[in-house]
Amino acid sequence: MKINKEWHLAHPMPPHANLDQRIAWHIEHQKHCSCRKISGKLKEEMIKRNTKIK
Repeated sequence: MKINKEWHLAHPMPPHANLDQRIAWHIEHQKHCSCRKISGKLKEEMIKRNTKIK
């Protein structure tokens, strides 16, 4: 898995991000970086919401 350092530096997770912000950040993250997959409770919530997961 390769990290896109430039993307991470330019797009930090917002401090105290709510669930909607976390989901939006992770969707964008998947488009630009392959350093990790979405998992756990966040993935479960995205499935409940029918959010496309790469």
